[in-house]
Amino acid sequence: MMLTAFRIKMPLAAGASRATFSSVDPHRPRLWPGEFVVCVIWLAFVVVSAGTVAASDRLNWPMRTGPALNGHVAEADANGLPTQWSEEPSTNIAWKLELEGFGHSAPVIGHGRIWVTSATKDGKQQFVYSIDQATGKILHHTLLFENSEPEPLMNEVNTYASPSCALEDTAVYVHFGTYGTAKLNPETTEIVWQRRDINCRHFRGPGSSPILWNDLLILTFDGIDAQFVTALNKHTGETVWRTNRSTDYGDLDENGKPKLDGDLRKAYSTPNVVEVNGRAQVVSVGSRAAFAYDVETGKELWTIRHDDFNASSPSMFFENHAIINTGSRGSNLLSVRLDDTTRGDVSESHVVWNRDKGNSDLSAPLLIGDRIFSILNNGVINCVDVRTGEEIWKDRVEGTFTASPITANGVIYFCNEAGDCFVVKAADAYELVSHNRLDEGMRASPAAADGHVFFRTFTHLYAIGQ
Repeated sequence: MMLTAFRIKMPLAAGASRATFSSVDPHRPRLWPGEFVVCVIWLAFVVVSAGTVAASDRLNWPMRTGPALNGHVAEADANGLPTQWSEEPSTNIAWKLELEGFGHSAPVIGHGRIWVTSATKDGKQQFVYSIDQATGKILHHTLLFENSEPEPLMNEVNTYASPSCALEDTAVYVHFGTYGTAKLNPETTEIVWQRRDINCRHFRGPGSSPILWNDLLILTFDGIDAQFVTALNKHTGETVWRTNRSTDYGDLDENGKPKLDGDLRKAYSTPNVVEVNGRAQVVSVGSRAAFAYDVETGKELWTIRHDDFNASSPSMFFENHAIINTGSRGSNLLSVRLDDTTRGDVSESHVVWNRDKGNSDLSAPLLIGDRIFSILNNGVINCVDVRTGEEIWKDRVEGTFTASPITANGVIYFCNEAGDCFVVKAADAYELVSHNRLDEGMRASPAAADGHVFFRTFTHLYAIGQ
């Protein structure tokens, strides 16, 4: 038997407004004005969210791209990961939680808690959720930032809560692009420090997620008016370095003004870090160029020119090469040799191969062994040899794909905007393992922990597993 609380909304009194707060006591009900809770006894098997997920006390999925920043599920979390599930009949759905607001931030998971951000549709309020991994219970739903006049998104695809959080043992870092960045106490969601003075005009909304590297929180801002990468001291929030893009965008009109208000200068990529001869480099893909910066100083080390914009994929690394996906307008996939001579503009000198068509756009590629697996917006999946750039196979599944895939146990999870998830073998021939469907789709990338996959759909968070 279990006690289940149902929220019932009553009409508001004149002049009243709804307000959200953080519940310091996780057992205290969160109520809107004009609501009351009715408690009833249900048999456990009747309730969809009656399952319990075993949660470990470690960082399972601490950033958008996972524990190794490459979309791979750690071995300890991959054990028992399901490849089949359904809503009706309910199969392998441990729990399902409705979320308020809008957001495409991917779940980050650690120490038995899941973190996602959300925002009102107009961007005037931005929140963070802390959710119990085992039960799907909301521990905190905290209003972090209020914006009196957020810039309109100019599209129906993005949200004001698309960047994912970054998590470590003693802190969670939330990022909403120009609207604010903060370090939170993970036990209370209280703000330790915040920065609201790092700004650009995203024009179509923020999208780049932060990453942690030693004592640095690394952020990317590729707006229409300013384009730069910056590193903050994670303990204090102070700026350690900031480096502007040195890109020649080639987009000036006859009056010397950027065409389309600078729309061709935008990008949404999350950076990644690689060590070259013992020295760490931040590799960051922007519009019309990709860069590497010294992680400690922000000094620009090398750049490579390309013809695309709206870059959104983090770079991948294979042996002594960086594998770069350049954006969403006829994107290129290319391999750049990394050594002590990789300095300055290496567009003509260090490109090993350049695949100029048939590449993913918004969904990030996955490097598995010596193969790159990608899914295009239109559902075409391809497998490419990382050493040569040659295509090994391609096939097609149904739907429109924005979310980036993850991989574990020799399979890949590709999820579309309609709610379908195609589980495909990571092999040298196309093999569909399963086709699963949820009630609605997603643009947020999935995450995994303790034998469960976590999907953030347009309105819900799911724990998929036994």
